This record gives sequence, C-alpha cells and structure tokens, in this order.
Amino acid sequence: MKDFAQLITTIDQTTKTSLKTKALAEYFTHAPDDDKLWTIALFSGRRPKRAVNTTQLREWAAERAGLPLWLLEESYPIVGDLAETITLVLPPNPTQDDQPLAAWIAALREIYTQDEEARKAFVLDAWATLGGTERFIFNKLITGGFRVGVSQKLMTRALSRATGKPEPELAHRLMGNWHPDDTTWHGLVEAEDASADASRPYPFYLAYGLEAGPQELGDPQDWRAEWKWDGIRGQLILRDSAYFVWSRGEELMTDRFPELARAVDFMPDGTVLDGELLVWPDGQPAPSSFNALQARIGRKTVPKKLLAEAPVVLHAYDLLEWQGQDIRPRPFAERRALLEQACAALPDDAPIRLSPQLTFPTWDALADQRATARDAQAEGVMLKRADSPYLAGRKKGDWWKWKLDPLTIDAVMIYAQSGSGRRANLFTDFTFAVWNGNDLVPFTKAYSGLTDAEFRKITAWVRKNTLERFGPVRKVTPHHVFEIAFEGIQRSTRHKSGVALRFPRMLRWRQDKPLQDANTLADLEEMLRIYG
Repeated sequence: MKDFAQLITTIDQTTKTSLKTKALAEYFTHAPDDDKLWTIALFSGRRPKRAVNTTQLREWAAERAGLPLWLLEESYPIVGDLAETITLVLPPNPTQDDQPLAAWIAALREIYTQDEEARKAFVLDAWATLGGTERFIFNKLITGGFRVGVSQKLMTRALSRATGKPEPELAHRLMGNWHPDDTTWHGLVEAEDASADASRPYPFYLAYGLEAGPQELGDPQDWRAEWKWDGIRGQLILRDSAYFVWSRGEELMTDRFPELARAVDFMPDGTVLDGELLVWPDGQPAPSSFNALQARIGRKTVPKKLLAEAPVVLHAYDLLEWQGQDIRPRPFAERRALLEQACAALPDDAPIRLSPQLTFPTWDALADQRATARDAQAEGVMLKRADSPYLAGRKKGDWWKWKLDPLTIDAVMIYAQSGSGRRANLFTDFTFAVWNGNDLVPFTKAYSGLTDAEFRKITAWVRKNTLERFGPVRKVTPHHVFEIAFEGIQRSTRHKSGVALRFPRMLRWRQDKPLQDANTLADLEEMLRIYG
C-alpha cells in the first residue's frame, strides 16, 4: 500500500492539477494492475462494503489510544473526518507492511462475515502494523470514500497520459455499472471491446452558467435554444432489446422508471438519448413541478399508485448513438435533425417526447421567452452552438445555461451551528425564520453563500449573543436579516412553517435591513401559491 499512500500524499500536498495528473499518470504506469483497478474504483466512488460500523471503530480507537471516548467524540467534529481523527489519536508507529492495496481490500472484505471479536482483532492488528498515511488509508477503506481532489476528468487525463488512449474513449470506459469484482485492469482500460457493455452510458456534456446574458456569444443564428427543464438529467440507452436509465451522477436508475421500458417499442436498438426525466401527466400542457418528481427519487421500486399519480417521461433533447453508431462528434444541428426524425412518429402515450426548441430572431426575443420559463415549469433556457459536438464533462464555449434569477426572501437568523473540517471553529450553519404576527417561525436552514470574512464576523457575533445552547446548536438573539435565495418552494408537513425550500442558500447579509422588515409567513404562502 506504500505506492498508493505516496500517491495520496502527493495529491494532498498540491492544488495544481498538472502535478496531480503527473502523479496519477506515474502511478498508473508502474503500480500492479489490481491496485490500479481499485484506485480507479475508489476515486469514482466504488468502495468495498463496510465491514465495521463507525461506533465500533470509535470505541476501539479510543481504547487503543488510551483516551476516554468522549474526548475522541469531541475531537471528531473539529477534525471533520473520522478516518483522519482515528489516525491522529492512535500512537504513532512506522509502517511495517509491504502488502499491495488490493491485498488489504481483499482482507477487509474477508472479515465482513466474521464475528465482532475477529473484526476487532483484525483492525487492531492493522493499526499496529500500519503507520502514517497507510494507516489513514486503511481507516478510509473502512469508513468511506476518497475525497482527495481527484475528479473523473483529472483521472481520465492521467490515464490517457499513462496508456496513450484518447480521453473521450477512457471517459466512456469508466462510465457504467462496472466493479473490480467483474472486470480487470485490462478489460476496463486496455481491451479493444471495453465498450461492449450494453448498459454503458456516455459521459455527460455539462454546460457553464451564463452570467451576463448572451449578447457576447455572437450571431443568434449560430445558436439553438431550448428550455432548461427542472427535472433529472438522464440518458436512456436502448441496446440488445433492453433499456437502461442513467443519471448524470452515474447512477443506474432503470428500476425506478419502469414506464420507460416501452421505449424499446418506439426506438431501434443502438439508440442513446440525452434528456430530462419529468413528471408529465396525460393531457397537461406542461410538466409538473420538481416537487412531483421528488416522490420518485430514492425509490428502488415504484407502486402502481405512484406510477399513476406521477408518470415520468423522457424529454429528449440530444441523440448520442443512432443505429449502434456513436454520433457525438457530429454537429448538434445534425444530431438534432436525426432526433426529430426519430421522434416524428411517436404516439402521444410514448414514454419519450421531443423537447421543443425555441425560435428567436434576436437575443432580446430570447430574453422575453426566458422570462416566461417558470410558466413552462423550466429553470431558464439552454443555449447550444449549432455546430458543436457532444463533448465529455464541463466545457466552456459551446453550451451555456441561462437560468432565471432565483426566488428570494428576507429572513431572520435564529439558530447557529458550527461547521466541520477547516470551518469547525466557525458558525456556518444557520436556521432562519419569518414573521407570523409577533412571532418568528423557522422555515429553512442554509450554510453557504457567505465569504470566509463574513463567516468570521458572524461567528464573533454569535459567541457574544447566544441565548441558549442545545448541544452544538446555539439559539441567538434575533437581530440579523439575510436574503435567502432558492430555486423552488413546496408544501411540507415536516416543517412548522408548512413549507420547504429547494436549494436554499444565503445570497447576502442584509446589514442594511432592520429586523422588523423581514418577510412574513404570508409572503411565503403567496410564493407557494404562485410557484409551488
């Protein structure tokens, strides 16, 4: 595990992408094949099944370190990572191990079926054998994933440098429902038929946000526009007379959307569509809000009642594979024309619909249409250059998202909680309330949007104006007003206010606004009526 430990150390000690890429490429050049395969798996969120729960780990670590459990528990939120906390409290020792990464993972998986006594003995022996970064890695293998600043894009770039294969091809190979148990380094990275897996999606093309408007993009005739739908981005794959649904986060969601199975009746084998999963009941002029889709999220199986209440369709806006051929390099206008041909004869009850394009002779005309996006249950508009290929990952220049300004409301901070990791000594998590008569009613939490300087300033104020403490939470004197931005609002029975916000964040600290001028619960109800 020494080579992997050195890789982690090198990556952790730099913020430069070029140095991370170089370190990864060198590792992929000389490391054992099984270690390389597991490294890709770990960095892409595929880790071994947890063999020991975190409660046991904390107890064993405190015992081994000779510390009271409460002291370790108090240290954990300060450090912000359990694996690192355990590494820091254990007595230091030089590593005495030369086993590869794959061997340690195999050993961890073997103890999964053993009793608690055997698991404890194994863990204590590992802590006594390993030291430094190797011990930290062992703890990470037990407790969670490796968030070490290595993106999928960076990893494919390093693999390309190590193997000589093109980045787009490698990005495609790493997609899909693969695991080290059912493939090899050669099969995943080197074999010529690595893309033969019928379920494998293509890497998603992601757009950048357009901040200042589209006037700087040139002639509007060079661009195509469509709604930016408020749903779930997904790929629908039709191969080998079967269908597969993948989310943008590389999650296989086929079982959650059984209504899409009928797509094989309307589209030929060798078809891959990129689009938006939306709840769209029959006869409705527009899709339902994202709130309706939430009932389908997180369900592995969907009851008939929910299928009837929240039927999902794929609103297709791009064609990535046609008749078994990868057509991503072709211009968007050409892919769109093929998509329109493919969707021309779809019946009204098909689980696929063609996402319409917007007609706009000028940028001002498009701005006028964008202003009506919420009426169409959309978040704004997408802009795609007509001659653009379908690339992998987030690229600047050809695809842009021009979202509506968020909804906002002014609210009073009433509770504060400290953060974790580097922000463990700052209050960063806040609860906000609005007026209901003379009372303040809590309605949302937010923890992002302020600068580090603002977090330090509000932290100093919280420490001086705490009224009560509830564990890590402090009730503070109602005084400060913040403008809260959010993307949507819905009815909620779990909140005292009766509403819940989607993606709330602090837009700005309204130090210019008095407490009494914050918004009311009636204002929230009105927003719910309009946008819910």
